[in-house]
Amino acid sequence: MSLLNFLSRGNKSESDKNTEIFMLVGLGNPGRAYRETRRNIGFMTIDAYAALHGIKLNKVQNKAITGSGRVADARVILVKPQTFMNLSGQAVASLVRYYKIPLEHLIVAHDDVDLPFTTIRMRPGGGSAGQKGIASIIKMVGTQDFARLRMGIGRPPGQMDAADYVLQTFSRSDKDQLPAFLQRSVEALDCYITDGLETAMNRFNSSDQV
Repeated sequence: MSLLNFLSRGNKSESDKNTEIFMLVGLGNPGRAYRETRRNIGFMTIDAYAALHGIKLNKVQNKAITGSGRVADARVILVKPQTFMNLSGQAVASLVRYYKIPLEHLIVAHDDVDLPFTTIRMRPGGGSAGQKGIASIIKMVGTQDFARLRMGIGRPPGQMDAADYVLQTFSRSDKDQLPAFLQRSVEALDCYITDGLETAMNRFNSSDQV
């Protein structure tokens, strides 16, 4: 049975029928060496979200670190895949299946070199645009139809290769802007949960970068 068919069966337990469930995924690479790199802005966002809402990221399951809590009237599952970036779909697809997440309630936060630093853009789906974690999730979930929180990290300077650039730590001046950048990203995720993707897109895609 395909993942899409599995999710369309709607076999929720009686206790879950009146509670919406969302999965927020942040992409990055595991390990201390990558912790503060540009590539790990998705992980940083999930950490910031967990801190704001008092959610403990203390469970290891399906090749990911996860945490569960409530935001407004919804149950929220936070996910940081612990495969490397290009295998992120292994963790995400298995957790989507395990928690029976409707794909319209899945959103993935990830770095984007095509957006200026601190710019965020929410979108309902589409291709990977070369982002290997997103490509892996599309492959393993079997569809492009899941929401994204694109987080701008800017283009590499000069002739630097993008693969090298994303694995560098943020500059000192960029680090000064990170708290506001992460706060705005967390606010966008909250808006997605409480008011829906369209409202979140209208509110955050049109606003200036921090």
